[in-house]
Amino acid sequence: MNKNIQDESNSIPFQGLGVNSPLGAGGRREDLKFLPISINVTNKKILLIGGGKVATHKGTIMARFVTNVTVIAPEFTDEILKLPYTFIQKEYKKSDLEGFFLVYVCTGDHDLNARIKADSEELGILTSVCDAPLLCDFVSPAIHKAGHVTISVGSNARDVYKSVDIRNQIKELIDNGTIRI
Repeated sequence: MNKNIQDESNSIPFQGLGVNSPLGAGGRREDLKFLPISINVTNKKILLIGGGKVATHKGTIMARFVTNVTVIAPEFTDEILKLPYTFIQKEYKKSDLEGFFLVYVCTGDHDLNARIKADSEELGILTSVCDAPLLCDFVSPAIHKAGHVTISVGSNARDVYKSVDIRNQIKELIDNGTIRI
């Protein structure tokens, strides 16, 4: 089965889509429902696939919470290499997924992203494909972290800029003492 899925301005060819994916049921972005939860990743392995600008941004955010991340990519930005992760310089293979609990996909190659999502789904691994919410099992909210308190704002993958704006407003209220945490 080969489908072309419209997500933002991108046409994402996706083969081998499973029934658990929102796309497998003919879903649309408006149909997505995300549960706002915090996931315990203590002693669990996280894989970040990609080494460019988007992967660097995602990895930088994740570094505030975890260090048990392996990054696989054929090339890395200088900035991502400063993060406290394990780096493996190579092209992606399905076997790279073995043993991982969560996968973040940030390659910039829509065909490769879709293939990684299909491989992850087949192995039962939760996956977030950056900039393609229709392919995501989970999405990352806009976050403010102060000590052990984390405040997150999500938009069900519809409007990341609005989520960031609201998060920034909350941060300002905390910073000026209106809200105390």
